[in-house]
Amino acid sequence: MENFKEKHRHCDTRHISNILEEEDMAEANRIKYLRSALLAIGIVAQTGTLSAQEAVKHLNPVIEKLAAGKPFIGFQSGDLSFQNARTLARADIDYVYLEMEHGPMDFAGLHQFTVGMIDKAAILKKGNAQPNVAIFARFAPYGREQAQWVVKQALDIGLMGVIFNGIDNPEQALLAVRNMRYPQRRTSKYPDPPGLRGYSPGIAVWSWGVSAAEYERRADLWPLNPDGDLLAIMMIETTEGLKNADTIASVPGVGAIFVGAGGDLHQYLGVDSNSPEVEQAFQTILKACLAHNVACGITALSGQNIARRLAEGWKMIRTTNAALVQWRASTAGR
Repeated sequence: MENFKEKHRHCDTRHISNILEEEDMAEANRIKYLRSALLAIGIVAQTGTLSAQEAVKHLNPVIEKLAAGKPFIGFQSGDLSFQNARTLARADIDYVYLEMEHGPMDFAGLHQFTVGMIDKAAILKKGNAQPNVAIFARFAPYGREQAQWVVKQALDIGLMGVIFNGIDNPEQALLAVRNMRYPQRRTSKYPDPPGLRGYSPGIAVWSWGVSAAEYERRADLWPLNPDGDLLAIMMIETTEGLKNADTIASVPGVGAIFVGAGGDLHQYLGVDSNSPEVEQAFQTILKACLAHNVACGITALSGQNIARRLAEGWKMIRTTNAALVQWRASTAGR
C-alpha cells in the first residue's frame, strides 16, 4: 500500500511539473507576441502605414517614367515560360510586351508568365510593390473587330497595359479606352469616357500585390486619371489610321501610340519597308502625338537608332538587348 501511494505521489508531481512547464511556455509566447505587436505599432507610428505600395505614386514603372517626362524602353517576347519571365523580371528594361497577335492567344500561358515575373527579392530591396518591369501584351483582334472580352481577360490576369493593333479611327480608340476602364463611381473626378470592364480582379490583385480596393483605385487609365496605373497603347498600321492619327491621339485615355517597325503600314502604303513614304508616315504620327502630349513608340534596332528616335521625341522604344547595350555604352545613353 505504501509503494502504491509513493508511486501516485510521483505521478502527481510529474503532472504538476508538466502543467507548470506548459504555463511557462504560454507566458513566453505571450511575451513574444506582445513584443511583435509593439514593434508593429512602432513601425506604424513612424511610417503611418504598413502598406508597401504607399511608398510610390505609381505601381506601373512605365507610367512613373512618363509622368516624369522620361522615355521608356523594353523588349518584345513570345516566350511565356517561367524561365523567360524570371529573366525579364530582372532585365534592365522598363517593360516587356508579349506578342500574341501573330502567335497563340494563350491566356493560361500569360497567367503563368505574370506569376513568374513576381520577384519578391526585388520587392524587398525596393521596399514597395512596384515591379521593375511592366507587362504589356498585344493580341490578335484588330480595332475593327471590337473583341472586348480579350481586354477583360488580359487585365484580370494582371497586365499593366494593352497594345491595340490596327486602330483606324477615334471611335475604335474610344472603345479600347472604355474596355480598359471600370464603370465610374458617381463621385469620380474622371467619369468620361464611361468604362465597360467587368469586375473580378482576384488574379490581378495577387499579381499587383495590393488589396482589391487599392487595385480598383489604381486600375484606371493614365493620363486620363493622374493616379491611374494602366496604359492604353494604340497601334496605327493602316492608311486610314494614318489619316486619322491626330483624332486618335486626341481621344481621352489614350496613353501612347505605337508604330512598331511599320510592317503592316508599309503594306497598306503599297511600298517597301525602307521607302521614304514609311518614314514620312512615322513623322506624321509622331507630330500628332507631340501635339496631344501622348507618348509615341517605335522600333529601334541599333544603339544609334535608339539615340536618333529619342532625340526626335519618341517616348516608347522597342528594341533588343544588343542594341540597348550598344546605346547605353554610347555618349547619348549615359
